[in-house]
Amino acid sequence: MGPQVALLVAALAGCLLPARSCVTCDRRVVAALDALEKEYLPTHLAPERHREVMEKIRQTVRNFRDLPDLEDTFMGVIDEATMETSVLSFLRSVRLIRNSDVADDTFVKEFNWMLTLEKAAFRGYVTRFQREDFCPNKCGTMLQLLIWCSNCKKQLHVCRKSRDCGVRQINVHETEDLILDCELDWHKLSQGLTYYSFYRVWGSNPETLVSEGKRPTLIKRLVRPEDAGNYRCELGTERSGPATVIHFEVTVLPKRVIEEIPKSNPGTQYQRFRSLKPSECLNPKDALRGFLFEMLIWGFVFLIIAASRRRQGLGRGEQVPKVPKEKATVPWHK
Repeated sequence: MGPQVALLVAALAGCLLPARSCVTCDRRVVAALDALEKEYLPTHLAPERHREVMEKIRQTVRNFRDLPDLEDTFMGVIDEATMETSVLSFLRSVRLIRNSDVADDTFVKEFNWMLTLEKAAFRGYVTRFQREDFCPNKCGTMLQLLIWCSNCKKQLHVCRKSRDCGVRQINVHETEDLILDCELDWHKLSQGLTYYSFYRVWGSNPETLVSEGKRPTLIKRLVRPEDAGNYRCELGTERSGPATVIHFEVTVLPKRVIEEIPKSNPGTQYQRFRSLKPSECLNPKDALRGFLFEMLIWGFVFLIIAASRRRQGLGRGEQVPKVPKEKATVPWHK
């Protein structure tokens, strides 16, 4: 019998008990409704309407359990995280209504609309829980703590699936560290778990216990070829036998070959320079002669450029500035 079928049977049995809404299982919701009736309504609603309006509010909240339009049948259970999300959303909406200070018919309309929105939100929370968070284990046996909305009790539900969680191929190079990880995502969410046990499997010979404890990993330093072979990890529970069993097939590969790039010697260039023959060095006279010849060439280049620019200026009709002649001075004789 699958986990959902078992819950449906429990839900049918719970129908014999007084039906309750999931959110009213929280004392904070009950206290908020009581405060609404005793503190807010007396000053915001006519006295003759108190009882009628409050009864309608409570009945609407109880009807949160009726979700006929869900994709899957509501199983009547949620986890603590879904309960907390639903309760905080409901309390926030009630607080907003009270802070708005609305009264009479406006209050009735606002509160009814708020309850409609909160029921739709609760439907979304339940859908997500049943699709993603209910019995999330793909293999193994998980003990999930759930809240039964019919009686508001917390009980452990056994999500029982195949304990064998498959075989993992592990490759490791010689002299490196071997790491076997036995933890699954849902292990931290499960109740009643005990220890991780790692065994070396020898085929026909009895298994050897390698390590046991709370740590979900087995680390073996500097593996050698004889460490290759089969291993098994088992996670225990307090009362339901092994929660998960994972097998490992370990292959030890040869050592990694690391090619080292030789570092350059800082004195190489100096040594190469010192090793030049005297005939390979430049003559100082030749060097000076080459420098003077290069300067002469650059001088001709600059002269040619200057002359070319001058001709271009005359071609555009630019007048050459005239140099004023000095006036002739006639000597004065007495």
